[in-house]
This record gives sequence, structure tokens and C-alpha cells, in this order.
Amino acid sequence: MASIQVDVPDSALGSGQSREAFAEEAKFLLALKLFEIGRLSSSRAAEFCAMNRVDFLLRASQSGTAVTDLDELVIQEFSS
Repeated sequence: MASIQVDVPDSALGSGQSREAFAEEAKFLLALKLFEIGRLSSSRAAEFCAMNRVDFLLRASQSGTAVTDLDELVIQEFSS
């Protein structure tokens, strides 16, 4: 796996948040964005941030990201 270094000002850390916790959150958010735009599958995104797929999808959903790709016809069928 490749490594990327990003300089982050101390002010970007949440109050009391460790650098390690910030790095984990940043990796998740990057994986989430790459999943949202279709660059990573859910499996690859989960691997990217060292999570299992189910946990990644649950956290993605909790973050407001749609984890299914249902078209309008299917949505209408379920709501009937």
C-alpha cells in the first residue's frame, strides 16, 4: 500500500482528539468520498480504512451516505 503524507495544522484537530484518531477519521472520510463517487467499491473502501465491509457500510449510512443504488421504479415498488 502506498503512503501519503499530509501536513495538517494543529487547529484542525478536534479538542482532545489525538493525531492517531484524526488520521483514522481522515482515512474513513477519504474512503467514504471515494466510495460515493464510485472510485472504490464498498469492499475496497472498507479495506482502505481497515474496517470490515459491514461496519464500513453501517458507518457510511450513519454519515448520511446512500449505501444502495435503487432506481425510482424499485423505490416506488417498496413504498406501495
